[in-house]
Amino acid sequence: MTLGLVFAAAVAGGMGAGLRYLVDAVVIRGREGAFPLGILVVNVTGSLALGILVGLGAAIAPPALVMVVGTGLLGGYTTFSTVSVETALLLQRRRRRAAVVNIVGTLVLALAAAGLGMLIGGAVAALAGG
Repeated sequence: MTLGLVFAAAVAGGMGAGLRYLVDAVVIRGREGAFPLGILVVNVTGSLALGILVGLGAAIAPPALVMVVGTGLLGGYTTFSTVSVETALLLQRRRRRAAVVNIVGTLVLALAAAGLGMLIGGAVAALAGG
């Protein structure tokens, strides 16, 4: 791993964090204090994108690209810590059902999205002869 790749992953991580903020802000606009749907959307779409990247395989997605996009951009975009804090806040507000839906829903939907992404990426790689 070169210093240039580390720098590229760091820059991509910052871009991913900015993108996360924008997506969350657009989804929750006017809904402050409501169910944290924006972060759910972020984590599910990020899992789908990472699944596609992994599904493409090394022949289609070189390791340097996987590191920069997967670890950097998508690592900065998705966030387990925010899901944890949002769930704790829901519990603190005595919104137990919403807290359970948030944590379980995030896990189930993100896992399903990652699996779907891997299938899509694998199909694209197969079509491309990879």
